[in-house]
Amino acid sequence: MLPEAREAMAEAMASWANPSSPHAEGRAARAALEGARERINLALDWQHELIFTSGASEAIGLALACARARKTFVSPTEHDAVLRAAGDAQRLVIDGLGRIDGGKLNWALAAEEARVLVAIQSVNNETGVRQNLEDLAARIHVGGHLLFADCSQSAGKLPLPPADLIAISAHKLGGPPGIGALLVRDLAMLDALGGQEKGYRPGTENVPAALGFAAAVETPRGWLDRAAALRDHLDKAIEHAGGSAVAAKADRIATIAGYRMPGMTAATQLIQFDLAGIAVSAGSACSSGSLKSSRILATMGWSEAEADEVIRVSFGPRTERGDIYRFVEVWKRLAEGARNRAA
Repeated sequence: MLPEAREAMAEAMASWANPSSPHAEGRAARAALEGARERINLALDWQHELIFTSGASEAIGLALACARARKTFVSPTEHDAVLRAAGDAQRLVIDGLGRIDGGKLNWALAAEEARVLVAIQSVNNETGVRQNLEDLAARIHVGGHLLFADCSQSAGKLPLPPADLIAISAHKLGGPPGIGALLVRDLAMLDALGGQEKGYRPGTENVPAALGFAAAVETPRGWLDRAAALRDHLDKAIEHAGGSAVAAKADRIATIAGYRMPGMTAATQLIQFDLAGIAVSAGSACSSGSLKSSRILATMGWSEAEADEVIRVSFGPRTERGDIYRFVEVWKRLAEGARNRAA
């Protein structure tokens, strides 16, 4: 969490009150909450509605359950939270790099007479691959359909896409855990649930977290250029050491990368890197505890054996070149050991 977010939350907790209460303290809390909402919208250049949620997963569930659409299409490489909420929704077609096939999307939408909600994440949470949502949004909107974009990994790092519904998460951009938002171009696109947040999300609003969220999204992100340089350096070092970067030829965000080490499972790699004081994961952190083979890589055409050898690396504001050098040293040692055992 960014220091600015921690400080904003600590200050807000010292004077917390229920923002729905009519007394002076409650009115002050309401003013602070609405101020946070306006600040987040301004920082993200979003000029429409923002519904606070407990995180991106709740925002995803809200969008898929309440959007006024007859049917849902979903990318097969979506986060598990999206696929759980989408149920048996129709899967879209992707290429070997995990990108939506625009021509096949056109064909699928042309067969639908009623409004369809199309769920496509802006950046994949395991591979970092970016979807061309500007092009895909144009294809979706021409038929009067809706685009829902999971921007958990990209909000605050990349411009928001021209989507109708957008899920964002505070902790992915340096804010506190346990808060996110659903951005809505027009509230008429959603069925109301009653309660707070203009009747679209019941429950007492978390004012301290909202203020921490606002402080985080307002913090400059000059470190992203450094992250891109570090990711490129690591890509080359891994390839030189006999490994490979996942979807290396695709347009990827600077903060996420997947790497395969032939001959060593991701589970073993995680243990060895952890012993060396390096924190990485196998696939999404939300599901890596199961140590199952990556569903996303399988969808992209990887074999189970290949997918089992892939780890996920994240780059943040505190990642420095020395961290990359140390990571590469450990990688080379582990890869050499795997080759010796296979010989």
